[in-house]
Amino acid sequence: MNILIIGGGGREHAVAWKIARSPLCKKLYCVPGNPGIARLAECVGLPLQAPDFAELTAWCRERAIDLAVVGPEHPLAEGVADALEAAGIKTFGPKRAGAQLEASKCFAKDLMREAGIPTGEAVSFTDYGAALAHLADRQPPFVVKAVGLAEGKGVAVCHGRDEASAALRRCLVEEGFGEAGREVLIEEFLEGEEASMLAFTDGRVIKPMDSAQDHKPLLDGDEGPNTGGMGAYSPAPVVTPEVYRQCVAEVLEPCLEALKRRGIDYCGVIYAGLMITAEGPKVIEFNCRFGDPEIQALLPRLENDLVEVMLACVEGRLAEIDLKWTADSAVCVVAASGGYPAKYPKGLPIRGLDEVPEDDNVMVFHAGTGRGEGEEPVTAGGRVLGLTVRDPFLRVAIERAYILLEKIHFDGIHYRTDIGRRALMRQHTGAG
Repeated sequence: MNILIIGGGGREHAVAWKIARSPLCKKLYCVPGNPGIARLAECVGLPLQAPDFAELTAWCRERAIDLAVVGPEHPLAEGVADALEAAGIKTFGPKRAGAQLEASKCFAKDLMREAGIPTGEAVSFTDYGAALAHLADRQPPFVVKAVGLAEGKGVAVCHGRDEASAALRRCLVEEGFGEAGREVLIEEFLEGEEASMLAFTDGRVIKPMDSAQDHKPLLDGDEGPNTGGMGAYSPAPVVTPEVYRQCVAEVLEPCLEALKRRGIDYCGVIYAGLMITAEGPKVIEFNCRFGDPEIQALLPRLENDLVEVMLACVEGRLAEIDLKWTADSAVCVVAASGGYPAKYPKGLPIRGLDEVPEDDNVMVFHAGTGRGEGEEPVTAGGRVLGLTVRDPFLRVAIERAYILLEKIHFDGIHYRTDIGRRALMRQHTGAG
C-alpha cells in the first residue's frame, strides 16, 4: 500500500514509526514531515489549502495513495478528510462535521449535555463585560477556555478573579488566540487527577485504547502555563479497571452514539481528556485525533499492526479487530525550546541525537525540528523532541528516559523532571 501521513510533529513521527513496521506498507509519504520522519518516509512540501485541497488530492491520485492518515486537528477542522474522500482516497480521520468535537468546545459541551456524559458546568461568552459579571457571582478557582483551536494553550486555570479577568481579556479584548478565542467558556473547576482515554472508531463501534496520562503545565509539580503537553506515560494507574469501564460506558460509547444521532459518520480517533474525580471520570475536553504526546507512549505498547486497525476503521469493519497491548510501561519526556509556550528562538543546533541508541524500546520522536545550513538538525518549534522509553517497569523506563535525555543538548533546552511521578507514588502507596 502507498500511505500518506499529513502532519509534521511528534504525533506524526510516532505514527510513521508504527506504520513503517507494517508489512502492508509499500511506500510511505508525509506532508510536510520533519527530519525524523524523513528517515522513515518521503517528505513532500505540498500546500494544505482549504477548502478544496486541490493540489493535495491531485498529488494523491498521481501517487496512487491507498490510505491517507491525518494527524493534526487544524486540517481536519478545515475539511481535509472531506476533500480526500470526495477524491476517492480512503482517509483515517473525521470529516469537518466530526472534527467539531475538538474545533468547537461549545459543540462538544452541547453534545455531552445531550448524551448525559459527565463533565463540568460551563457558560459561554463573547462579551468581556458579561464574562466579568458572571465571575462576580462565583468563587474561584475558574477555568477559562478559548472555544476554538488553540494548540492546547487556550486553557487557563485561574485561582483568583484578577487572574481570570486577565485570561478573559487576553481572549476577548486582546485577541491573543485570534478567531479561536473570540468566544470563551468559563467552566467549573474539577478536582482530581487527569488521564487520557483514546479510542479507534469506524463510526459504528468504538474500540478503546489503553490509558495514558499527559502533563500539560510547563513546570514540575504542574506549575506554570499550559502547553501542548510536556510528557506522558502509559498505562496510567489512576485509571483502574473500574474507572476504565466507566470511561468506556459513560464517556466513549455515549459520545459515539450522540454523533450518530446527529448524522455524523465519524471515522478515526476519539480522544477524551478526563479528570478522575471522587464522583468518577468527568470529561475536560474531547479531541478528534491522536493525543500528542500520549500517542508517543501508546503506540510503542500497541501489539497490533496499526495499518490493519486503520483500514478496519475506514472500511467499517472495526468490530473484527481485537486491540492488544504489551504489559510494558512506556514514558515520553518532551524537550522544549526555552521560552515555550510563549516566544522562543528557532534554528538552534541540536547535539547528541546520535548518542541515543534507538531500538524497539527507545525512540526519539521529532516534534519541532528542521535542517540547518549544513544539514545538521536544528530547533524549529516549541516542543522539539519527545524521548520515549518502554520497559516492563515504569520506574526503569522513567530513569532511562532521563539518563538518555541528558545526552541531547540545544541552547535553552527545557523539560520537566517529574514525568510519571504520580504513577510511581500510586505504585508505592498501592493507591488505585
